[in-house]
Amino acid sequence: MRKAVILDRDGTINVEKDYLHRIEDFEFEKGAVEGLKLLAELGYIFVVVTNQSGIARGYYTEEDLIKLNNYINECLEKEGVKIEKFYYCPHHPEKGIGKYRVECNCRKPNTGMLEEAIREFNIDLEGSFMVGDNISDIEAGIRAKVTPILVKTGHGMEHIEKMNELGVPIYENLYEFAKDLKKVYKNITI
Repeated sequence: MRKAVILDRDGTINVEKDYLHRIEDFEFEKGAVEGLKLLAELGYIFVVVTNQSGIARGYYTEEDLIKLNNYINECLEKEGVKIEKFYYCPHHPEKGIGKYRVECNCRKPNTGMLEEAIREFNIDLEGSFMVGDNISDIEAGIRAKVTPILVKTGHGMEHIEKMNELGVPIYENLYEFAKDLKKVYKNITI
């Protein structure tokens, strides 16, 4: 089994911009690249699970999303980091258009994307994390039985009170989470 960090994309890896889909609008969140590099050194693999209701609403296409995700991976690979796979939910139950207006099991906080990643990459639930900036990320992590982590980037600050109630660890960004996790590994003797 493999240990993984399952990541939300918008507000966690990249700066939150409503319905981001253009490469020219993309920018990494502070500490994201450094955090991913450190987590990779600790032996984690990465998968992304992202709600993309902009597709459902007709703001951009699945092809636009795939193009941006490929660009993100190209940038990260130059830094020695690889996202194994980007899973995305293109649906919205109320605001979707046509085939995208459905109740699905992939839209977080549902666990469809996480379950698919867990199966496909043989992910060790006990040793893995779901990191995101939104309550839906945290709820999906809890439901999928991986340890949830909230980052304060993106929408994270809006959910601090609820996370404190749930006892969910909170970090400034991915890098601060990775540094803390590295300390844990230093204290483990094999």
